[in-house]
Formats: sequence, C-alpha cells, structure tokens
Amino acid sequence: MHILKKWLTPLIFGVIVIAFLSKVYIDTNYFKVNRVAFHSNKVQGEFNILQISDLHNKIFGDNNEKLVETVENLNADIVILTGDLVDRNTNELDHIFNLIENITAIHEDVYFVSGNHEWGNAHYGELLNGLQERNVTILDNKNEQITANQTTLNIVGVDDSSTNHENIEAAFAGINEEHYTILLSHSPGIIEKYDSIPADLILSGHTHGGQVRIPFIGALIAPGQGLFPSLEKGTYQLKPNQHLYIDSGLGTSVAPIRFLNQSQLSLIRVGDK
Repeated sequence: MHILKKWLTPLIFGVIVIAFLSKVYIDTNYFKVNRVAFHSNKVQGEFNILQISDLHNKIFGDNNEKLVETVENLNADIVILTGDLVDRNTNELDHIFNLIENITAIHEDVYFVSGNHEWGNAHYGELLNGLQERNVTILDNKNEQITANQTTLNIVGVDDSSTNHENIEAAFAGINEEHYTILLSHSPGIIEKYDSIPADLILSGHTHGGQVRIPFIGALIAPGQGLFPSLEKGTYQLKPNQHLYIDSGLGTSVAPIRFLNQSQLSLIRVGDK
C-alpha cells in the first residue's frame, strides 16, 4: 500500500500531462468543419460560403491534400480567404500557391482580403500577384456582385483594419443595399472603428479564437484585445438583422499550439429559412 501511494501521484500527473499534450497535438494538427447558419428575407433559397482563415502557411497532411479534399467535398458556392494565408516570417510561397491552385481548380469564385501578417511580410507583393494569376479575386477595399442559387449578393472586402489599411467608403461604393451584403474583414475590430457598416453579415478571423482557451472562461488572449477578449470566436448579433462571425482559423502564430480550440474552417449557410 505504501509503494502504491508513493507512485500514485506521479502516475496521475503523468496521465494528465499526456492527455494535455495529446489534446494540444490534435487541436493543432487536425482540423474540423464548423457549420453556422444565418437567415434573411433578402435571400431566396440558400447559398453556402466556405471560409478559410489564418492558415499562417500551415500544411495539413501531405501537401495539404486533406484540406483540398475537404474543400472539394463541402462543395460551397463561394470560397473566401479572410487573411493571414501566410505568417509575417514566411519566405517560401510554394505551398500556398499550390493550395490555391487546387482550390481554384475546384471553385471559380474565390475571394481574398488581406490580414496583418500579409502586410508585415516582405513578399506580400509576390503573394498578391500569385493569387491574381491563380484567378483569386482580391477585394482590396472593393466590392463585387455575385449571383448564387437565384440570389444576388454583394461581396465587399476591406484591407486589414488592424493595420489601418481599410477604406470603408471605397469598399462599399455603389452597392445596392437591397441585396444581401457580406463584408470580409480580417479583423473583427472593424466594428469598433465604425459606428455604421452597411453589411448584413461580417466575416472575420484574426483572433484564432484565442488559440489557447480556458474552460468556462474562453479565450485567454487575442491580438489587439489583450487578455480575455470580448471578440474571440463564433457569432455576435450586432443589430436585429446584422451579425458578425469570427472564424478561429487553421494555423497558429507566436506559439505553435492550440488548446481546447481545434483548427477549423467554416461552412456558412445563408438562407431564407
């Protein structure tokens, strides 16, 4: 009995450490699909948006095959890339370009807005040129209309607002507000910079969902918000018919770990019911 008690404490501690490290490994290296739905009387039927955010040049599986296969199987109407495809220290773009080539081979409508890490990366110009050459639409303070499943949408994009590159007036210039309007903004903090944003749905990333989360509390820290951020991940209702959705993303930054916050991409359904 004495020997059992002697080894019980380190045994329990070892099991806890192994469980913690296993959870960190899974959350960091295996992604899930988060599904969320919004409703509007501006929409007839439904359309689906696949949001990929904050990849930070991370690779899932052999040459991102698992990620590409998931994108294909989800069969969304449009794909949006809400910033930080690369890390600010990324010097090699081959993996990103290969991923984008595979995605644009599946989807005609792929949209990109910049994140803070793109603006901090020395190869940002090369990245933008490479995306455009691979048929990605760059929404750098611009908007486009797209018709999907008998519904006309406004797709609006702003350059990263956390680094003050956004231009709201230019981004929304000429839109018809009778159509359902989606704003792509890497940073959710844009809602705190502007009192009125004429979008029905704002799709963001940037926070990584805190990257590390604490049970019953939530995100530990998020960029630009410090400890225990108020805008971390998921859906926020801003007005009766306006929502913000923050995707917690696929990659990591600063510390290469996630905990209680599994890597994800989001399939967003917008419908009339």
